[in-house]
Amino acid sequence: MAINTDAESDFARAVYQLVGSIPAGCIASYGQIATLAGFPQHARFVGKLMSNLPNDTRLPWWRVLRSNGEIALPGSAGEEQRQRLEKEGVLVLNLRVSVKRFGWRLD
Repeated sequence: MAINTDAESDFARAVYQLVGSIPAGCIASYGQIATLAGFPQHARFVGKLMSNLPNDTRLPWWRVLRSNGEIALPGSAGEEQRQRLEKEGVLVLNLRVSVKRFGWRLD
């Protein structure tokens, strides 16, 4: 299935809505967001959308991690992500978060 990853696409709007719904103190994976948006197997496209957000975005991009809870961003961006997560009470050890403890569950 072809997917339109343009920032104005239905996929992008669904991703932005989902990421905006992740509560403070919780994390989600790129794959989880893609699946919830209706496009399983498109985790990389979620990452692409997150990487193209404007610097002044209010969307909580820092709450989206790899499926194993690892921070995917290198350097200062990864450090900023770690700091933002810790400010929300998320424990980050060795650039990894416990998905079991902090994972976002839709109940």
